[in-house]
Amino acid sequence: MSRCWSVPPRAAGVVLLMLLVASGLAGCRDTPEEPIPIRIATGSPTAVYHAFGQSLAALLNRELPGVRASVVVTAASAENVRLLGTGRAELGFTQADVLPTGEQERPTVLAVARVYDDLLHLVTTAGGPVRTLADLRGRRVSVGAPGSGTEITTTRLLEVADLGGAAVARERLGLDDSVAALRAGRIDAFFFSGGLPVRAVKELSAASAIRIVDLGEWTEPLRRGYREVYVSRDIPRSVYGVDPVTTVANPNYLVVRANLPEALVREVTRLLMERRAELAAAHPAAGRMSPRSAIATTPLPLHPGAAGWYRSNKP
Repeated sequence: MSRCWSVPPRAAGVVLLMLLVASGLAGCRDTPEEPIPIRIATGSPTAVYHAFGQSLAALLNRELPGVRASVVVTAASAENVRLLGTGRAELGFTQADVLPTGEQERPTVLAVARVYDDLLHLVTTAGGPVRTLADLRGRRVSVGAPGSGTEITTTRLLEVADLGGAAVARERLGLDDSVAALRAGRIDAFFFSGGLPVRAVKELSAASAIRIVDLGEWTEPLRRGYREVYVSRDIPRSVYGVDPVTTVANPNYLVVRANLPEALVREVTRLLMERRAELAAAHPAAGRMSPRSAIATTPLPLHPGAAGWYRSNKP
């Protein structure tokens, strides 16, 4: 696979920094030698976005000496898109169903790659009364943190299942708080959307008996009512040691500020694709990427830097 640079990796970082300075991204820095900050908006510390983001930041810092990458803990998808749109992050992860559907004259966020699928988990206690989605009626349920993709997907799911409004007593908790609340009996179930395996759910299943509720029958109603990005995916027994189920999933993307220089985004794309095995060591979901699947980022266009790399490295 050919590289964007015809110079050694360390020299490539110097060239990249010079290109960034020339483009104006580093124009506000005191000296051109100061590294360019790349803030990666992720999610909960025990979820996939964060693990993936940490590994990506370490990779960028090692391979691109003109860059200083760091991870930002967020509520996940919706907040990540907002942070990029307002210039408070340069890279981030988001579910496809969070992205705007309308045409935009000047999009503020573009795609680098489709990275893997987020699967919607409905987690409850093994001996509890929640066995189907309908059993949530009248119960206390965490629907995800404010600003998360989980909350958006869950809200849509409850609407198509006629569980909207006050049918469910909703708590808006992040993943870690949801796990703690279920353990303490303050809620009856919680939703979380993430790549397999979700570390916090795996740890919960190892410590106590849980059930993951099958949601497979709701994929088509969601597709009809909202977005065709939704698909059905299986959670096998081997992931959490509980009965296998089918659930609702949707793709998630690594996205980037639209005004980032092509040279930088091309290098990020190259490292993302060429170092998949290294990224997969941080979380298996990262290993499911490929150049062929990465370009499927509808409804979001690829950044020109990413598109350029894929054109030059067709599988």
